[in-house]
Amino acid sequence: MKNIKAIIFDAYGTLFDVNSAAEKCKDKIGDKWEPFANFWRTTQLEYTWLRSLMKRHKDFWQITEDSLNKSMKVFNINPSMKNELLDLYKVLSPFREVPDTLRALKKKKFKLAILSNGTPDLLSELVKTNNIENLFDDIFSIEEAGVYKPDSKVYDLPINKYKIKSNEVAFLSANTWDVSGGGNYGYQSIWVNRNNNIFDNLDYKPNNQIKNLSELISLI
Repeated sequence: MKNIKAIIFDAYGTLFDVNSAAEKCKDKIGDKWEPFANFWRTTQLEYTWLRSLMKRHKDFWQITEDSLNKSMKVFNINPSMKNELLDLYKVLSPFREVPDTLRALKKKKFKLAILSNGTPDLLSELVKTNNIENLFDDIFSIEEAGVYKPDSKVYDLPINKYKIKSNEVAFLSANTWDVSGGGNYGYQSIWVNRNNNIFDNLDYKPNNQIKNLSELISLI
């Protein structure tokens, strides 16, 4: 990859394990914890897209709660667990390789930033809880644009801040729709394919895919 000036990361599913909240409660939830976690995440994303299309914006924390309410009913989870699950979402665990990878990239003098659907408070708490806040130059939230990814106004945010071209950004996401959104916008998108998934057909195919963020070092 050439002419990269900024490396921008999606947060949920890319830097932080979105299933870790439900996993921490798996003893209470039982064997259905993983399908429950996946359903919660899928519903959460669907709500962001639908609200963007309807122009009925709610912030990510409200959407997380709304999608949890539905998911708990679908999987017959005890309602008394709601606040516990929501609180765990504030302290999601990063994937194992994330801190060392960020430190290595920081030494190479790249601009490092997060570009996420999350609210500013949620994202700030996540990086502080996991002791990686000093590794990022900026944390961009879609709240600045008032609409969710993959709207181009979201991908504008780091471009406007850094005064660079879209193809000078390496953008990493584990979400294929987000990789396509950033790639169609003009970013050099990289797919973090942790689970050997199949890429979507959305008019963009990334030139690079990696299994975890540590593989990024050899690409940049």
